[in-house]
Formats: sequence, C-alpha cells, structure tokens
Amino acid sequence: MATQTIQTDVYKLYPSPRNTVRDVFEHQVFVPHPYAIIDLDVMELAGKTTLFGACRLSDMKMGQVVTFELASDQAKFERLFTPD
Repeated sequence: MATQTIQTDVYKLYPSPRNTVRDVFEHQVFVPHPYAIIDLDVMELAGKTTLFGACRLSDMKMGQVVTFELASDQAKFERLFTPD
C-alpha cells in the first residue's frame, strides 16, 4: 500500500507508520536530519504528536517534521531532542 503524502504551504509530508493519528498539529518543529531517530514516546509528552518525513518547499531541504497538539510539548521537545 502506498503512503499518501500531505502537502501544506510549507512542507510536503510523508507520514510515519508509527503515527496513531494523521493530524498535522499547529505547533511544528522541522528537524533538518532526515535519518535521525526521533523517539517521541521516551519524552513523555502530554498531548498528541505526529512525526513526518518532510521536504521543506522553500529550499527543498529534506528532514523530519514533528507536530504537537500542545505548545508546551513543542518546548519540551526542543529542549530534550539532540540528533544522534
């Protein structure tokens, strides 16, 4: 089965098969490391999150986008995440 992409004004997104929801939430972080392992479960975030492979349309840079239901989860992710 082919994965459907989601296009926004900023990104072309490729959903992770680990996502439990397909929503693109308001709070977003672009991680410019397309092969970095992002384990959202170990961060114990309070709200819903989604992870996408991504192409940033402004410069065609590949990476990953993490979207968050809660702004506090975005801040926690930015504080805790370091690419491997």
